[in-house]
Amino acid sequence: MTASALLPLWNRATEWQRRLAMIREARAFLYLSTYYIELDEYGVELLDALSAAQQRGVAVNLLIDGFGQQLGGVLMSPATRAALASRLDDLRRAGAVVTIYRPRRRLQQWLGGGHHVKIQVSDAGEAIFGSGNITRMSFTGWNEYSVSLRGPIVWTLLESYREIGGSVHPDHLDHLRAIANTVDANIELDYWLCNPNLLQGAFGPLGWRGPNLVTDQLVGMIAAARQSIAITSFYFKPVEPLLTALVDAARRGVDVEVHHSHLDALPATELAWIAAAAHYPRLLRAGVRVHENRHGEHSKIVLVDRNRVAFGSYNFEHAAHDRLAEAMLASRDPRAVEPALAIFAQLRQHPDNVRVTPQMLRALPVRLRAKRTMLGPLKRWM
Repeated sequence: MTASALLPLWNRATEWQRRLAMIREARAFLYLSTYYIELDEYGVELLDALSAAQQRGVAVNLLIDGFGQQLGGVLMSPATRAALASRLDDLRRAGAVVTIYRPRRRLQQWLGGGHHVKIQVSDAGEAIFGSGNITRMSFTGWNEYSVSLRGPIVWTLLESYREIGGSVHPDHLDHLRAIANTVDANIELDYWLCNPNLLQGAFGPLGWRGPNLVTDQLVGMIAAARQSIAITSFYFKPVEPLLTALVDAARRGVDVEVHHSHLDALPATELAWIAAAAHYPRLLRAGVRVHENRHGEHSKIVLVDRNRVAFGSYNFEHAAHDRLAEAMLASRDPRAVEPALAIFAQLRQHPDNVRVTPQMLRALPVRLRAKRTMLGPLKRWM
């Protein structure tokens, strides 16, 4: 797959304005998928823009994950949740397609199955692909990373919208293909997408270990590293094949660093941090440098040997492997790699990034150390 343009959107205000501009400039169709929407000032502004687009004749398609929205709902009062439901109903009545995705099997729904892919596409032939949700936290709090893309990859992204629970009008795909045929696209990209809910049997994720294309590609990418690996993730608590690949790389002399979120970045619960901290002794013994970002690291970037990068929605966690549809773009093109190099250089110097050390672990409150010991084995569900 190829792109004709790739614009990094690390700056939070820049991404938000790019998203709104795409909606306001749409003339025929607009597709947007997200894990959840919070009805804060960002959710309100986005829904206002989608409503205005629908009213001027744009075919609006909004895809929200059901389980993700349930989780995000804890951030809102009952009245606010009701107001959001009303806004979504208003969009439907105006003619928009608003889909709440839930996997087919009841057990998958109960265990948190869904989609976690964030794609926005318009008739102008542009796509935004990345890590963030529609919430204040994604645009004023945590680090996030998305890219704006043009070229044939936009058609591929919209076509994949179907695999994560959405519907796509064939005429819209034809329109994007026609635009792609008019541009010189020479940025080579790989697109990895897996929805494990489509691959599982009656017991859903229970007893299922794959194959998951995205997990397998990331394992291969890490296993091929010869000099360096740099990773960002929300909370770093990967499935065993990824953890083993990373530890093995560090032990063979690869310089490995992980940047993820501090305990304080997610006030609603300690569980995600506890699940990640359960791996700290193993990672530190292997020589992996682990950094916790105090204001929150929600980007998903893997940079190998400073010449190959992958980015998108895949958190290093069990849910990304066996419960959630996830997607990543990967490339060796300098136009994709150089922004990642700059991001990691910035993270290493940022005062909010705290290096994890054995001394720091020994200084943790007894309560946290006890929880890490007792709950660590349950990390798959945290």
